[in-house]
Amino acid sequence: MRMTKRERALTVLAGGRPDKLPWFGDLTYWKLYLEATGSLDGRYKGPDGTHRLNEDMGVGFYLQGFFPFKTHVESVDVKAGDRGGARVTSYSTPYGTLTEASRHLPGSYTSAPIEHMVKGPGDLRALRHIYENTHYEPLPSDFAAIGGSIGSNGVTLCYVPKSPFMELLVYKAGVEATAYLAEDCPEELGHTLEVIAGRHGEASAITLASACECVMMPENFSSDCVGAESYDRYVGPYHREWSRKIEDRGKHSFIHVDGAVRGLLGRLCGSGFKVLEALTTQPVGDVGVGELTVAAPSGTVIWGCLPGALFGPSFPEGEFRSYCVGAIKALAGRPGCVLGVADQVPPYADADRVRMVDGLVEEYGAITW
Repeated sequence: MRMTKRERALTVLAGGRPDKLPWFGDLTYWKLYLEATGSLDGRYKGPDGTHRLNEDMGVGFYLQGFFPFKTHVESVDVKAGDRGGARVTSYSTPYGTLTEASRHLPGSYTSAPIEHMVKGPGDLRALRHIYENTHYEPLPSDFAAIGGSIGSNGVTLCYVPKSPFMELLVYKAGVEATAYLAEDCPEELGHTLEVIAGRHGEASAITLASACECVMMPENFSSDCVGAESYDRYVGPYHREWSRKIEDRGKHSFIHVDGAVRGLLGRLCGSGFKVLEALTTQPVGDVGVGELTVAAPSGTVIWGCLPGALFGPSFPEGEFRSYCVGAIKALAGRPGCVLGVADQVPPYADADRVRMVDGLVEEYGAITW
């Protein structure tokens, strides 16, 4: 009997053998572009519209982009405004004012940081004050309704926050400043990460108590930004702790990678997370699909291997089709694989290519292991 996309994914997550390779993708970025340009059909607006878009395109749904908690920050004066074409936010604390800024990039329909709030060791005490006064409360959510909207086309997934080191590196300080902090003031950095871990633990506990089936830590890892030494010292223990807690609650544990993976693949496979999600392969990433299927141990679920850039005009349609067929055959020949977009279908994507993948999976995705 032919399985649904939901059944295929849950079978893989349970360690079983589906009838065909599961195919899942995040269309929210593409939908944002279509809406911004006035190209989005009205039936695809709103949360239910997102599920409908995935279903009509033949793409399994799994990314809610949903943190099931509300964040409250006390004893901090937060002011935001526009300055010189940038969005600037300041955080005034008893230990100084931290400022961050971002600029909208109309060509890619996103924003990018141009200033991080942590510039050096002198900013860490103020940052700790912000986290010490951050609290969370559960959001009311009807997962029965969410599941009903997804139906047989997907699974429910919620996020926990990033690990403290990745929170600092990605959001608060950037790669360069974080590297200097690790060299110049390792003890104070460690204390700061402990404070962040305490607050993130509170938020993560709310996610684990929710009714979702899958839990993702959205790390955005890239081994050209995080080396083995930094991973072992600052990240690995946190990953092992929370992947175990997620699995102990009977949920499927995901880690969002979406970067160069060669330098950290072994460590990520040993992190305890069941699923390495958004694995970005060549020509965008630094490993080939075939290499990845061999290098990752059998207990690790590979989810991804279809770079989002392939959906755009930079790649001829023939190359796109050929790449898809090769990736589908490679993943269908290894236990524990899900074909996924790494990490999102981007603006300017060709809708015909998005639709094409489902047909190619049905044609070439029979399980061969």
